[in-house]
Amino acid sequence: MKKIFFLISFFLIHSVYSFAQNFSLEEQLTLNDPWGSSFLNNNELILTEKSGKIKIANIITKEVLEVDHNLNFIEHGQGGLLDILFKDNFVYIAYTENRGNMKTSTSIAKASFNKKKLDFKNIFQAEPPINSGYHFGSRLAIKDNYLFASAGERGQGMIAQDPSKHPGSIIRINLDGSIPNDNPKFEGKPDWLPEIYQIGIRNPQGLTLSSFDGKIYISNHGAKGGDWFGEVKKGENYGWKILGWGGKNYSGLPIGPKWKPGFTKAIQYWVPSIATSAITIYKGEEFKEWNGHALITSLKDQSLRKLIFDNKSKVKEDIIFKDKIGRIRDIQVHPNNGKIYFLAGDSLWLMQKN
Repeated sequence: MKKIFFLISFFLIHSVYSFAQNFSLEEQLTLNDPWGSSFLNNNELILTEKSGKIKIANIITKEVLEVDHNLNFIEHGQGGLLDILFKDNFVYIAYTENRGNMKTSTSIAKASFNKKKLDFKNIFQAEPPINSGYHFGSRLAIKDNYLFASAGERGQGMIAQDPSKHPGSIIRINLDGSIPNDNPKFEGKPDWLPEIYQIGIRNPQGLTLSSFDGKIYISNHGAKGGDWFGEVKKGENYGWKILGWGGKNYSGLPIGPKWKPGFTKAIQYWVPSIATSAITIYKGEEFKEWNGHALITSLKDQSLRKLIFDNKSKVKEDIIFKDKIGRIRDIQVHPNNGKIYFLAGDSLWLMQKN
């Protein structure tokens, strides 16, 4: 029996070791609390630093340029400059806007791309502005001519169940900030604000479009446990703070059930919390065996996890690495070669095969 146990243990350890040695992680650039990034082309990333700077990093020459901008931002608690997205010569940014009288909002602005200065104009402001440094979200994704964005509930709990307020929801607007005429408000939910696509979200820091099935996916922080990965679904409700998703309040008191009928069910939950952050559905050549799989990054757990989720009743999860590069804030896949870039700690990191 001991011999069998030893052989099984040796096989498992050897398999993990061999898998772990299949890639390398290399620090590329030093930054200052980077938050979001987007490829401009095959050689350059545009990225945000939470403290207020927008930079362009050349991944070949390692040159970093700072871009001037006109955003009325404030770094407050978890807020500052958040996600950034480049598409068709426009730059979209989610940020913490200073709304005056100690109140802030998760806002989204748009600018024509310019390497010297970005002249942003707001296309969305989460209402109402709130005096809180918590749970701003916020990630951006574009599908067709729609901009999807995640807006955190600012630590206000049940505000996520109030569709007359933006915090705690998924936003869907046209690329110019106008309202799609088939959003839930116009299709059976007249009490919803026109920009709201889904409600019941806590602190969503991952949002991505899958090029395989055309769906938008999201990751979300629970409280003390209850992080999850799931699909964005029109007019539905993920249940915060009626549901606890398996977690508890930080006081230790229960929140609510993990799930119950009538609410959107996540694809994968994590208890205890791993502090999910950015996500992507991998597509590329470098790790082509991962095509169609979800890559989930985390802050507290400092890990990269891979989910095979085509069978929702039998999701397979692998921890690719852990405790290697610090708290991972963002993930991007190179549009040409499929190599993976992370914003983690105060650095830009590259992951590639050996």
